[in-house]
Amino acid sequence: MKKKMYVKTFMAGVILALVVTFVKLPYYVTMPGSAEALAPLVEVKGGYDEKGDFMLTTVRMGRANLFSYGLAHIRDYYELHPIEEIRQEGETDEEYTYRQLQMMENSKETAIAVAYKKANKPFSYKNKGVYVLSVLKDMPAFGKLKSGDQIIAVNGKKIESAEQFIRYVSEKKKGDQVHITYKREKDKKTVTLSLAPFPKEPNRVGIGISLITDREMVTDPPVKINSEKIGGPSAGLMFSLEIYNQLVPEDLTKGYKIAGTGTINLNGEVGPIGGISQKVIAAHKAGAHIFFAPNERGAKHSNYKEALKTAKEIGTDMKIVPVDTFDDALRYLRQLP
Repeated sequence: MKKKMYVKTFMAGVILALVVTFVKLPYYVTMPGSAEALAPLVEVKGGYDEKGDFMLTTVRMGRANLFSYGLAHIRDYYELHPIEEIRQEGETDEEYTYRQLQMMENSKETAIAVAYKKANKPFSYKNKGVYVLSVLKDMPAFGKLKSGDQIIAVNGKKIESAEQFIRYVSEKKKGDQVHITYKREKDKKTVTLSLAPFPKEPNRVGIGISLITDREMVTDPPVKINSEKIGGPSAGLMFSLEIYNQLVPEDLTKGYKIAGTGTINLNGEVGPIGGISQKVIAAHKAGAHIFFAPNERGAKHSNYKEALKTAKEIGTDMKIVPVDTFDDALRYLRQLP
């Protein structure tokens, strides 16, 4: 009798453990990630060395199970996000991951352009193809095209960029058919789709895909960036600073550990990101002296304001520095002792 009870209790425990671990809830949970030196990830051929470090900060994120869901209610700086807040409508986990990796690729290209332009070094783009980033549910392309498909042509017209595709489709009207030639892995296929209004933009028609142009940067000197499967665009500012620092003789780090975050565009403007508090904590734990935070032109609830609040809460000596542009960061670094 006792043996049967023991077996039943053991099996119940195993089942409970499996449920707690493997049953996924309709949430993502985020938490502080890591802060790591960028120099090992960025290599400008013949570039200059630095005494300090520019650091990439990350946020850890995954689908919530019962255990992580509970932790998010009791641990500081663990946050829950409903699936629809993270993923686009109809987007799978695989498509979300692909989209994040493509956003990182675009961020790296922009960072290279900003750094080389500032250092007066030559660079150019070479288009390598147009790819589907995501497919909108209940639109014509849903179930026909998928994330990662390469768009070759529309109605026989070769497509060189995402912008070209958008211009071509925007000239058409509801009900018009388009023949999309695309490549999936090694197979070349064609699908015919009728244009339809977007659910939230009834005056605009399309097939319901977002696209990205895969570009190869041609630079002198050459540069390589290994982002180690990190996704998203939030490392743009820090990548641009690391690349620039390797391109010029002056060492902007001056021996400091400099962390930070923020998107960057081709004009060198720094944009806001998610998870700023978690990144401040990651930088603090890694021993950073300085943390660059998007200032958002002094907005009331800017990343900078939130970073300041978090820094005060955790009692760090790390200096939180507001930046709106790449040049703001350069000016601050050049006045460091």
